[in-house]
Amino acid sequence: MTNTPDPTSILQDLIRCPSVTPLEAGALDYMEALMGPAGFTATRMPFSEDGTADVDNLFLRIGTGSPHFCFAGHVDVVPPGADELWSYPPFSAEIHDGTIYGRGACDMKGSVAAFCAAAIGFAADHGGRLPGSVSMLITGDEEGIAINGTVKMLAELKRRNEVPDVCLVGEPTCPGALGDTLKIGRRGSIHFEVTWTGVQGHSAYPHKALNPITPLARLIDRVSSHELDRGNAHFGPTTLAVTNFDTGNPANNVIPASANARFNIRYNTEHTGQSLKDWVARECETVKQAFGGTFVIAIVEGADAFMTEPGSFVDCMAKAVAAETGIEPKLDTGGGTSDARFIKNYCPVVEFGPNNATI
Repeated sequence: MTNTPDPTSILQDLIRCPSVTPLEAGALDYMEALMGPAGFTATRMPFSEDGTADVDNLFLRIGTGSPHFCFAGHVDVVPPGADELWSYPPFSAEIHDGTIYGRGACDMKGSVAAFCAAAIGFAADHGGRLPGSVSMLITGDEEGIAINGTVKMLAELKRRNEVPDVCLVGEPTCPGALGDTLKIGRRGSIHFEVTWTGVQGHSAYPHKALNPITPLARLIDRVSSHELDRGNAHFGPTTLAVTNFDTGNPANNVIPASANARFNIRYNTEHTGQSLKDWVARECETVKQAFGGTFVIAIVEGADAFMTEPGSFVDCMAKAVAAETGIEPKLDTGGGTSDARFIKNYCPVVEFGPNNATI
């Protein structure tokens, strides 16, 4: 592309907007002003919900036809912490020895800047008359609770009949060199909290009590030692991590009335959230039959496992990465969660972005 602007200066301008979630701090205003002269129509999408912060979002599009290619990203960043812990001020975007220093440089203003530059160049090379359409879905709520961002933007795009045909999310995906990893899916995440209730008593007379620690400890042993699966062609094995075990008991001679444990499961496409909920419930019932007491399970579902099947879209993305970086990317499904978990309900989605070592 002969008309591509310098993405470095765009990135510096974006970093200098202190857009800590849920603030956009001028980043969306900047993008709207940058992309408008290139022919992109801008639509601001502010959303609110009781008990949450208001969030402003931005949808940019050029063209009206298909195929409709969408880049999805976020300009919000996590808090930078104390300035003295930084080599350079976190929102100064200073360049030293070829490296830009700033909060959000990799996650993910770098990808946003790169796509802005590429989209401007692509539109200019086609004289503003694209063979299809290109859009950008930019939220300010990815690093937060993700209620007033991508989820509601996608619902609005569906209402307006503007759902993309395919989508690229610019999360930092490369653990080594730029180009080494293209994410085609993500593991699911589900959190369990089990509270077991017994009968309080004195430790000198344990036969008069029902110690809830015993059944809960047995439950944790059972679930943490169980092999849920061995993975599949695109996912590693499902993992379970115990994150807390507590009684809130300050006395060393009292058997507590209840005990509480929490664990998180990161699962592949061999499972669903419902199948794992059913499994944990069965394990609890089995332990209850052996040890007594009662239990309550609280569940928070973080994300479903998903994968975009290798095919024309994935192949196209992989070839583009290889052409630009000289590296054949690994197709991967590891890591945490991203807004791709919402986009996959509307269209095929992959993720590619810079090195993630310093995010």
